[in-house]
Amino acid sequence: MADKNIQGQTEFSTKENLWLTVKYFLIAASAGAIQLGSFSLLRLFVFNEAEESYGWSYFISLVLSVIWNFTINRRYTFKSTANVSRAMILVFAYYVVFTPVSLLGGRAIVNASGKAEWVDFLVMIATLLINGVTEYLYQRVVIYRGTINTNDLAQKDKSTQDGQE
Repeated sequence: MADKNIQGQTEFSTKENLWLTVKYFLIAASAGAIQLGSFSLLRLFVFNEAEESYGWSYFISLVLSVIWNFTINRRYTFKSTANVSRAMILVFAYYVVFTPVSLLGGRAIVNASGKAEWVDFLVMIATLLINGVTEYLYQRVVIYRGTINTNDLAQKDKSTQDGQE
């Protein structure tokens, strides 16, 4: 368990902020690929005839992408030792709000479109973009505030940089 007294980096240069953001969105893009891929497979092979095919496909693919995004970004982007249980609860709280709004809103748009297949994917992509931006801000400001750059990778990077100076 991480030492609760460890304080992470709280001030970042423009370059550090940019790199943190780029890393987050590269990993989020891989989560988006997982979500789009699993959504497509579920739509094609599992829920293709179901009345609520958009809803179930969206929900399952969202869960898969969230697990990936949370795990990888916590370790490699935010490099945080923040309490995992607390961080997961906070991510869950974000999705308690985001999921129903995006699911109901997405389903309403899909149903209003006459159920054209391409609209499902357009709505999914728009939702991915909104999710990426809002979740990044939430993780950066709420979940990992004060614990960024506290894990073993960050300490190793810091010792490497100190050795080069």
